[in-house]
Amino acid sequence: MQKLKSLYTTFSKSKSQSPLIPTFLLNQTRPYSQSTSIPKKQQRIRDHGYDNYMEVEKKMRKVIKFQDLILCHPNSMISSSRLDNLSRRLGFKQFEAGRFLLKFPHVFEIFEHPVQRILYCRLTRKAINQMEQENEALIAQIPDAVTRLRKLLLLSNNGRLRLEHVRIARREFGLPDDFEFSVVLKYPEYFRLFEANETRNKYIEVVGKDPDLSVCAIERLREKEYREKGVDAENIRFSFIVNFPPGFKISKYYKIAVWKWQRLPYWSPYEDVSGYDLRSLEAQNRMEKRAVATIHELVSLTVEKKISLERIAHFRMAMDLPKKLKDFLLQHQGIFYISTRGNHGKLHTVFLREAYKKGELIEPNGLYLARRKLADLILTSPRRATVDSELLSYRTDRNDRGHRDFQEDPVENNFGRFDDQNIVEQCGEVEGESDLDIKGDSDYTDEDDGSDEVSDT
Repeated sequence: MQKLKSLYTTFSKSKSQSPLIPTFLLNQTRPYSQSTSIPKKQQRIRDHGYDNYMEVEKKMRKVIKFQDLILCHPNSMISSSRLDNLSRRLGFKQFEAGRFLLKFPHVFEIFEHPVQRILYCRLTRKAINQMEQENEALIAQIPDAVTRLRKLLLLSNNGRLRLEHVRIARREFGLPDDFEFSVVLKYPEYFRLFEANETRNKYIEVVGKDPDLSVCAIERLREKEYREKGVDAENIRFSFIVNFPPGFKISKYYKIAVWKWQRLPYWSPYEDVSGYDLRSLEAQNRMEKRAVATIHELVSLTVEKKISLERIAHFRMAMDLPKKLKDFLLQHQGIFYISTRGNHGKLHTVFLREAYKKGELIEPNGLYLARRKLADLILTSPRRATVDSELLSYRTDRNDRGHRDFQEDPVENNFGRFDDQNIVEQCGEVEGESDLDIKGDSDYTDEDDGSDEVSDT
């Protein structure tokens, strides 16, 4: 025992004075291996292509609000003073509505009433044609909308969703405003509308389950890629199409994590998992990947392959989605892109990256093309509208052989030729003063633009 103590003392002194082991080995700490799992929190990388798309979308939403405001008045015309008062509801201050309409001369037409000598506003012929084309495309794709609604109901746990949640997202899924009557009640062989006894809320329930509807969009893409490229079936059996945004830093360990995650099996979003034991770690990982597949299928069912995060949050309980949806989707920035543009950062829009290329939808449909025509009218330069009106006036002046001066000609616009009597007949009687007394300014609120936000997003 005494010999062991002496050896220990000698070793400790030699370690402090003249060490037997090199200093760099004594001071070296054991290196920890970095994790090969996808990090739970990641910084969002901006993609300006999607953000610019949402900037145009913001203008389109305001233009549509003004269009509805004008069309609800007699003869689809409204005086500038009344329009200025009613625009307070849309978040505009005094005299801001007129300046906003002047930015889009291809959509709105402002003219002077020949009798009242006040300014009126109405829609141009191009805007009316765009609205008619969109309505025709909406009616023509109702059979596809019925299929989308059936698949949306099958994504839920019990095959039913609240009518109010579907109504809020009706535009994204290509459903008409009266879809409760024109779609749900018109097809009793597919849907059943009932009222819950406890909450008195209306629910839509799918009738029967078609096996052909239980195939996800990502499964069709995998089959297409396998047939065209002949990729190894084992590598793409459970994989997703991943396109990372520009500037996204990918480390070696992150590549390994994505490689492992792509080969992780999971249950289909249309499969019933109520009878499975979900307590193990592997089962939880599969459920997380199943949630990604559910959101992927949900966005794929939309017309424009995009939907706001607040809309997805409405279906969170019915589809077993995680609580913190934004952080969850940021883990998979190669599959989804979240844009905060469009409503002063209050609105989060989820894009499906594989469906877009250079800011355009890869496989456009008729309803998408009709809606993009409104964006074309908004983005067209106001100078072109001035040139078009001058050409129209020149052509009319040549055909009119009265040799009158240009200033004495009747009013020319995109609707055609209007004289004073025609305008008086269209405008009707003289409008009185507005009985609307709106005090103060109100923020821009829109129920369909994220006012029904869920706190857990």
